Amino acid sequence: MDWSSVAGVLLALAGILIGQGLEGGKLSSLLQPAAFSIVVIGTFGAVMLQTRTPTLRRGLSMARWIFKPPPDTRAQLARDINNWSQIARRDGLLALERPMLGAKDKFIAKGLRMIVDGIQPDKMRQMLDMEITAFETAERQAVRIWESAAGYSPTIGILGAVLGLIHVMENLTDPSKLGSGIAVAFVSTIYGVGLANLFFYPIANKLKTIVTRQVYQQELAAAVFYDIATGDFTRVIDERIATLMREP
Repeated sequence: MDWSSVAGVLLALAGILIGQGLEGGKLSSLLQPAAFSIVVIGTFGAVMLQTRTPTLRRGLSMARWIFKPPPDTRAQLARDINNWSQIARRDGLLALERPMLGAKDKFIAKGLRMIVDGIQPDKMRQMLDMEITAFETAERQAVRIWESAAGYSPTIGILGAVLGLIHVMENLTDPSKLGSGIAVAFVSTIYGVGLANLFFYPIANKLKTIVTRQVYQQELAAAVFYDIATGDFTRVIDERIATLMREP
């Protein structure tokens, strides 16, 4: 569990609620189902319009990483790299078939398979780089739905405000209905701006950090595969392991 994310959400909500209380406002005045429906449903409708369904599903599924990010596999990858290097040096490249069959990560399995199959190192590196680029592009497109939501929600909040003012203008002769229209108008703006800056943008930025770390580890693994395929068992691989463990 990423407790910093939990604390961040609680602090963001607490800041709004405490500020509302200090100004003498009521919590109930911020609870406007009409404003919530306009902003949230409208925002995700706009995001769905611009996004392919598989990308949208992937982006939504990545939201769980905010509170439960993927496990840190750097230590395991460092041990695996050291193991591959020793096996290749001691028993030859074909002996890497054993760790290849036991690899759970598809990228790792693919890299080891290319070494075992005897694919020319430069060609192997090119193919792995293409694999990394495809992975990074797909993941960043999925993350972009949260950036898009952050961009749309303030504008849709303004749209909700305009709708609320229209409701006010339609009921100028009935003072009992003016309050609800004005509430929807202002609370819609709060929802739009608040969701964008307190949730959607932070979610997008945190997910981009996770994707960057995953891509970095794939790039390092690809470099190690190239080193092993070319028979480079010098200090280069040890330095790559050291670099991996220094990565934040």
